[in-house]
This record gives sequence, C-alpha cells and structure tokens, in this order.
Amino acid sequence: MDGTKTRQRRPEEVGLPYTLNPGRLPAASEDGPRSVPESQRVTTKPLRTELSRETALAIGFQVTVPFMFAGLGLSGAGILLDYFQLRFQGKKLRGFSCELTRSSHGVFPETAFTIICQIMVPLLLSGLGMMTAGLVMSTIQHWPAFVEIKDLLTLVPPLVGLKGNLEMTLASRLSTAANTGQIDDPQEQHRIISSNLALIQVQATVVGLLAAMAALLLGAVSRGELDFATVKLLCASSVSTAFLAAFALGVLMVCIVIGARKLGVNPDNIATPIAASLGDLITLSILAFVSNFFYKHKDNQFLAPLVCIGFMALTPVWVLIAKQNPPIMKILKFGWFPIILAMVISSFGGLILNKTISKEQYKGMAIFTPIICGVGGNLVAIQTSRISTYLHMWSTPGVLPLWMKKIWPNPCSTFCTSEINSMSARVLIFLVIPGHLIFFYVIYLVEGRSVPNSKIFVAFYLLAGLIQVTVLLYLAEVMARLMWHQALDPDNHCIPYLTGLGDLLGTGLLALCFLISWLLQSEAELDRISGSASGPS
Repeated sequence: MDGTKTRQRRPEEVGLPYTLNPGRLPAASEDGPRSVPESQRVTTKPLRTELSRETALAIGFQVTVPFMFAGLGLSGAGILLDYFQLRFQGKKLRGFSCELTRSSHGVFPETAFTIICQIMVPLLLSGLGMMTAGLVMSTIQHWPAFVEIKDLLTLVPPLVGLKGNLEMTLASRLSTAANTGQIDDPQEQHRIISSNLALIQVQATVVGLLAAMAALLLGAVSRGELDFATVKLLCASSVSTAFLAAFALGVLMVCIVIGARKLGVNPDNIATPIAASLGDLITLSILAFVSNFFYKHKDNQFLAPLVCIGFMALTPVWVLIAKQNPPIMKILKFGWFPIILAMVISSFGGLILNKTISKEQYKGMAIFTPIICGVGGNLVAIQTSRISTYLHMWSTPGVLPLWMKKIWPNPCSTFCTSEINSMSARVLIFLVIPGHLIFFYVIYLVEGRSVPNSKIFVAFYLLAGLIQVTVLLYLAEVMARLMWHQALDPDNHCIPYLTGLGDLLGTGLLALCFLISWLLQSEAELDRISGSASGPS
C-alpha cells in the first residue's frame, strides 16, 4: 500500500513462486532457493487480467437469471401473504401461529354489522335467562324462607353478581387466552383450564362466606339484632350456592370458549353474554332450593355448620391445582381486592332490594332487577373483555399504546371515533333500548298486570338502562387503561368492579324509576279526583 492507493500484489512481490510442484516441494540449497525445472513450470495469469475482462453485459447476464428466480419467489411469498392477510388482516406476529394475528380492527376483521350479529343472539338468549331469573325471583320472594329471613334477599345481588366477579372474569381470561393462541396446544389447554376452574372454586367459597357476613352485618345494622340461627342458615346457603354455581358456570364457560375458538367466532362477543344469561338463573335457582332445604332442616344444629366446613376444607385441594399455573397463582394471591370490593358494592344494591321489594309502590321490582342489572353487567363485560384483548394484542402490560395514552379520555373519543373499541361501544349502546323493549314486552305478556305498564314508567325505565350502560362503558375504558398502565390485567381487575357498580346503579335507578312513576301517577290521580270533585254537581 502506497499512501492512499491500494493495488493487488502479484505473487512474485510477496516472495511466492509462480508454480508449485504437485509431487514435492523443491529443496533449498545453501545458496538460496533452488530453481524450478522448466518442465515443471506452469505459467499463471495475473488476477487483474481476469477481472478486467468482466463487462457490463456479462454482469447483466449473470445477475438477471438469479434475479428473475428471486422475483418469482417473492411473488409467491406475496400471494401467500395476501392470502393470510385476507383471512386475518395480520401485520406482525408475536409468537402466535398464522391462524390468529393482530390487526388494526382487533383479532378478527370486525365491522359494526359483524359485532351486532355476533352479540345480538347471545344477548337475546341472555335476556331470556334474565327474564326467567326475574320470574323466579318474583316467585321465591313469597317462599317462607325468604319471608321470614329477609337477609336472603340481601344475598341475591352479591351472589348473582358472582357471575361478574368470577364467571365473566373467567370467560374474559379464557377468551384472551384463546385469541392469543395459548389454548391451541392440548397440554397447555388442560393446564390453563384446570387452574382457572380451581381458582374460581376458591374465590367462590371465600366470597360466598363473605357475602353472607356482609348481608348479616347490613341486616343487623338496619334492624339492630342478630339471630344465631339466621347466621348458620345464611352462611350455609351462601357458600353452597356460590360453590355449586361457580362450578356449573365455569365448566360451561370452558366449553363455550373452546367451541367458539374452533368455529372461528370471537369468544369475547359470546362467552360473557351466555355467562350472564345462565348465571342469574342458575344462581337464583340454586339459592332458592338450597336456602329452602336448610330452612326446612333449621332444627338440625349441625347440618349447616358441617356443610360450610366441608366446602372450606376443599380449598387446599383447589389451591394445589391452581399452583401449576403461575399467573393464576398470582391472581389467587393478589386478586382478592377487586372481587371483595365488588361484592360489598353489590351488597348495597341488595340492601336497596331488601327495603323496596315488599312495598306496594315498588311492585314488579323483583322481576326487573335481574334484567336491568344483567343487561348492564353483560354489555360492560363484553366491552371490557374486548378492550383487554385489544391491549394484549397491541401492547405489553404497563405500556399503553400511543393512541390510548390518556388515562381519562374524552367521552367523545370513547363513543364517537372510528377506533374499534369506540365502534363496539356505539354498537352496545345501540342494543340497550331494543333489548330492554323486547324483554319488557315479553315480561308484560307473561306477567300481565303484575308489572307497571304506563308510558311514564317505560320511558323512565329505558332512560335508566341507557344511563347505566353509558356510564359503565365509559368507566370500562377508563379502568382498562388505568389497570393496564399499572401492569394489571383488565380481565381480572376491571370486570368485578364494573359488574358490582352495574348492580348498584341498576338497582338504584330502577327503584328511582318506580318511585318517580308512582309519584307522577299519584299526582295525576289526585288531580283527576280533585277535578271531579270541583266539577258541576
């Protein structure tokens, strides 16, 4: 190398001979290297000469053929990618198979029409379940056990609310696991399902006992007395109902999520409505029969305590099963606060129901309570589950996507933008009034004059349902962002709060509807009577 110029050095310049003897190397002499015989010399051409012979045309010919083959391969890859893109709208996989990818429109390409079609049928089915639960509630309020032990009515919202605290949360977790491909492997599927079922059995047993304690405490504060026989019956009824309902609904949720996954339907849209539909009916039916059984055997001093102890003794077994899944074990250790607080919130709704259900101006309260609470909890659970899946697909816990950085978003951005979660919120609000009208009409056909049918009541009832769902959907957006920002899973920490608030809002607004309707009708009746009395005699 000379200065900045570089050149290829020839063999002789580095002390190498032009030729080598293939048989043996020439021996060295004392005077220096021996000369190579003429017969063994092979003249070589310098490398610079060969390189200089490559022309642009030669390079073009040499590159064109591989380039054409590469182009064919890229075209094939583009066609294959377009095939998967048309099916899944995918961009970049995060360890999933090509069967499910994330997209700007959610896990599956979804339009407002698609969301309505997937939600409408489960919502109507859930409405039938809630209407049936309302009719059951209207019937069992006159049973001797519920007439004599009023605290059983206080138990209804928190126990029915367990479907939001446990079953809907389970459905949301399993839906997220299905949408992210975690349950595609059979071994992983078994581990996730068994640990989740064990988790809700532990939660149901503990929360059932705490719900009984809360009902007893609220009853003792309002009445100023506490009966030990009532304590035993209430605790046994609550724990038994929570345990049996959680097991039945948990198995049902597993079947629904796996079936939806195989059919290519988004489980977020159908699992929570079905949990709501059967949750109310199953829980109320179990509570009615279990409490009636313990009421008939209330003279047996040991039956109720033994039942409570038996269910509590199974708790270590469920804990051992849950230990095989570390994320579930984390929920078991640190996930108690949401469900306990939600249970307390629902208990206040139960207190409102307890104080109003037997009064004449609130006639029909027992029928409509499961419906308005169920519809609100149902729709907000769908939205929360969808937001949770969206965050799992687009971000990591603790880091919000750039377009969701604001913890307290503008309500207009929650309901009025083209973003997928805003679109689903509009769809859910759109379903409120038609759904309630259908449910109201069916109840009126079944019950007739035992339910209020004035236009004033219907208008206030629809307004109450609309206010309840709008508030809950906005809070779902806020709480999902807040929990995700705190690296908490919205599936586990948002749905319990929101369904508890839904129970309290629904029961309170419903009682207000009955009260306003009764006051307006009473005023109109007084005006009519006074007008008749002041008329010409």
